Parts: sequence; C-alpha cells; structure tokens
Amino acid sequence: MDRNPSPPVPSRDEEEEEGAGGDCIGSTVYSKHWLFGVLSGLIQIVSPENTKSSSDEEEQQMELDEEMENEICRVWDMSMDEDVALFLQEFNAPDIFMGVLAKSRCPRLREICVGILGNMACFQEICVSISSDKNLGQVLLHCLYDSDPPTLLETSRLLLTCLSQTEVASVWVERIREYPAIYDSICFIMSSSTNVDLLVKIGEVVDKLFDLDEKLMLEWIRNGAVQPLDQPQEDSEEQPVVRIVPCVLEAAKQVRSENPEGLDVYMHILQLLTTVDDGIQAIVQCPDTGKDTWNLLFDLVCHEFCQSDDPPIILQEQKTVLASVYSVLSAIFASQAEQEYLKIEEGKKTKFNCQIPCLFCTLDLPLIDSLIRVLQNMEHCQKKPENSVDSNTEETKKSDLTQDDFHLKILKDISCEFLSNIFQVLTKETVAQGVKEGQLSKQKCCCAFQNLLPFYSPVV
Repeated sequence: MDRNPSPPVPSRDEEEEEGAGGDCIGSTVYSKHWLFGVLSGLIQIVSPENTKSSSDEEEQQMELDEEMENEICRVWDMSMDEDVALFLQEFNAPDIFMGVLAKSRCPRLREICVGILGNMACFQEICVSISSDKNLGQVLLHCLYDSDPPTLLETSRLLLTCLSQTEVASVWVERIREYPAIYDSICFIMSSSTNVDLLVKIGEVVDKLFDLDEKLMLEWIRNGAVQPLDQPQEDSEEQPVVRIVPCVLEAAKQVRSENPEGLDVYMHILQLLTTVDDGIQAIVQCPDTGKDTWNLLFDLVCHEFCQSDDPPIILQEQKTVLASVYSVLSAIFASQAEQEYLKIEEGKKTKFNCQIPCLFCTLDLPLIDSLIRVLQNMEHCQKKPENSVDSNTEETKKSDLTQDDFHLKILKDISCEFLSNIFQVLTKETVAQGVKEGQLSKQKCCCAFQNLLPFYSPVV
C-alpha cells in the first residue's frame, strides 16, 4: 500500500452534485461530503465511549483500521491543495487533529494528523491561524517527546515550516523556550537516532532556531555547562549533563555518508555555535569534544571534500559546507592559539615547542594543501570563458555577480584568514617538509600569496 494513496475517484452521485457545483471543494473535484465523513470518523475514534482502558482495547488503539488509514491518507494527500487546506481550516479540522493527538495512542494516526497540519501550514493564512492557537501549539510541541520516528519527522517538518514564516517564527521560538525539555528531546534524537531523514529535518529545525534567536542558542549551549557546585554528586550521576556539541557531532557522523545536504546543515549549526564565545568554549573546553570536532572536520576537508582528483567545478557544490567547516576549524585554532599565548605570558610555559599552538589540534600539511587547493579551484571557477560574448545584458551581469560569487567570496575570505593564521605558526622544518612532499610547491605558494595579498601582507 502506498504511504499516501491518491484521492478517491468521485462516485456517480458525487459527480452529479459536482455538476451542480454544490459538493466540490473550491475549484477541485474533491467531495465535501466525503471529507465530512472522514473527519466524522476521526471524531468517533477519539470519542469518550471509544477510549477504553482495558489492555486488549488499548492494544487495538495502537493500530489503525486499514480502511480508515486509506481514507485519512487521501486527506493527507489532498491537503497539499490550497482549496482543500482552506476548507479543512473552515471546518475546524485543526481542532479535530488536536483531539486525536491528545487522546490517540496510534502512532500511524498521529503521524498522519501532524502531516496534514504540516501541509496546511504551508499556506500563510492557515499557518498564522495554527500558530495563534496556543493549545494546538502545546500539543504539537509535545509531539517532540514522541518515540515514533515518522511522527517526529512530520512534527519537525511542521515546526520548520512555521519557523520559516516571518509572521509567526517568533511565536514558536518563545514557545520552545518555555519548554526546556524540548532541548533534551532534540539532543536525544540527534545523539541516538539512525533515521537519516529525521536527523536532517531535526537539524534544519535547530539550525533555523539558532539562526533566528541567539538568546535561545546561548541557553541551549549553557544547558550543557558544568553542573552547579551545590548539586550532589549522586544527582549528577543519575541525570548526566546533555551537551549540544557532542549531539550535533553524532548526528553529523550519522548523516555524513547518506545525505550531503544534511551534513551541510549540521556543519552550519557548528558554525553558528562559534559565532558566540560560549559556543566556542562549548567545543574546546572539554578536550574530548574539541578533539572529536577537530578530527571529524579535519577528515572531511582532507579526505572527502575538494580532493585532488575532483574536477575544480566541484567547489560550486561544496562551497557552503566547506565555508562552514573551515570557519569552525579556524575558530577552534584561533581559540587554542590564544589560550596557549596566555599560558606563555603567565609563565606557565617557558618554551614554545609545539608546532601548532593547540591542545588537541593536529595541524598536518594536508590541511594546508586542502586550503590552497580550494583557492586554486576558486580561481578556475571564477574564470570567464574565452569565447564569452562581450555584449552581455545588464540582467545577465547582475545574475553572474549574485548567484555564485557571493558564496565563493565568503569561502575565500574564511580560507584566507585561516591560512594566514596557520602560516604564522609554521616552523622551518614544516615548510621544508611541505616543499619536499609537494604540499608547498612554487605554484601552490604563488596561489596562496596572491590570495592573501594585500589584506595579509605581514603574513606573506
């Protein structure tokens, strides 16, 4: 059986009524009476006389009648049509779905109801209406505590849709802030789920939340801070601290091979975390977390993204994720370099022996090679074809500047800043090794210096 079967073909009687124009929903051929019947069936499912407490009947409540599932799935499919969505709104269908979510224990039914609401929320007027209903908002947020992955996926999709609407985004941010347990639930999903689709969607929700509200991001970062000193040790053991960074890393590792776009989302979450000092400290303060973060990102840029055997144009596909990865690596490197400098100044370190001033960052030549390769590929991507027509229209020129150049410029700026910081701590031995092994050839050094000048003249 298809997950979302097609809407039913109208019967002869329905077709006659549609001919009179009385039974059609808007400009569609969908039947009002049929839809009334399905919604009435939903009401019956959660009516008091049908919600018994015996063990046998509770087991039955966990399952959905096949005929009802087919019909409600048709409504799910139909709800992508704006006329149908508006009709459902007028019929107070969101209240019916809220009752189902509050009373039903059937995972499939809960998933479908949230899915229909998610489709309806794609239309601005309905999204505003759904978002203004405080009770419905509470019920939907409570779905984030569900243990059913499909229901969690549809809930995440609905939340992302609402957060993407500027008129109501702040309403949902404030609601989420009011329920601290949502942080624990989302962290649990990121750290334990193997459902890649769910991980990608929940990552998009977190990314959107952090992008919309820095205050909420700081609260979630501090939720994983060190336990209060007055908290008994036994309580600390029973309720371990859930830290946001390890959860993000675990999710990133899970989606890495199966969903490149999902990996991009989680790298951007890490980048957003490094825009505040608390976020950087959340990464570097715990040596294990810092090491895990550095190793994962180091492996991505040195062994997966923009490799020597990739065509230069691959940079166009990977520019956003590379910008995020280099930005986080650069922030970690700069933070650790600053800490090491302070230690030297305080006399805690009498001699600087480390090749790289970092507690856990291993800065190998392959990272320098990766940065220079990105700059080389960038030059190739920005070259204009020799046979290009000189008489380009003004519109074409503007589109050329705004589409790819903006993201490439961000990547270039991040790469140059990171490379300049690395060059400042390179030893003669490392340079000699790089020249010998080819990571610092004349051609590569020329490319690096051309990109670093004039903004990083002292480094050059």
